[in-house]
Amino acid sequence: MCDEDGAAEDYPTEIAESLTGFDSSVGSVNKMVDTMISLSKNELLQKLDPLEQAKLDLMSAYSLNSLFWIYLVTQGINPKDHGIKQELERIRTYMNKVKEITDRKKAARLDRGAASRFVRNALWEPESEKPEAEGPHQSKRRKQS
Repeated sequence: MCDEDGAAEDYPTEIAESLTGFDSSVGSVNKMVDTMISLSKNELLQKLDPLEQAKLDLMSAYSLNSLFWIYLVTQGINPKDHGIKQELERIRTYMNKVKEITDRKKAARLDRGAASRFVRNALWEPESEKPEAEGPHQSKRRKQS
């Protein structure tokens, strides 16, 4: 951001912090892209299950299209009037579908056996006064009339 003489370039001093943050972000993106490029796609995909592969592909497509959106903005083109908007919406739709699948996998499953034992034991009635001949281990189930 400084030329050879060390003097500041022609930009308002109010945006110096924003430019520094932007430069840092570009450096982070560059580092991530270098990491992605260093591995072959086949090596990377072999280590992932199909759901993770879909997430990676969607993330890559969304990132590249977002960068193209930024490029259009820097060229003075309104990206909302460009086909990139529809492409980003399409990718976002697929990302939501993958998220739904992931959420379904994480959802609690009903263990029918445990649920029936829980209900059966919750319906337990205290022993009524009966002769001791039946023994101490009587059935806990309700008597049906």
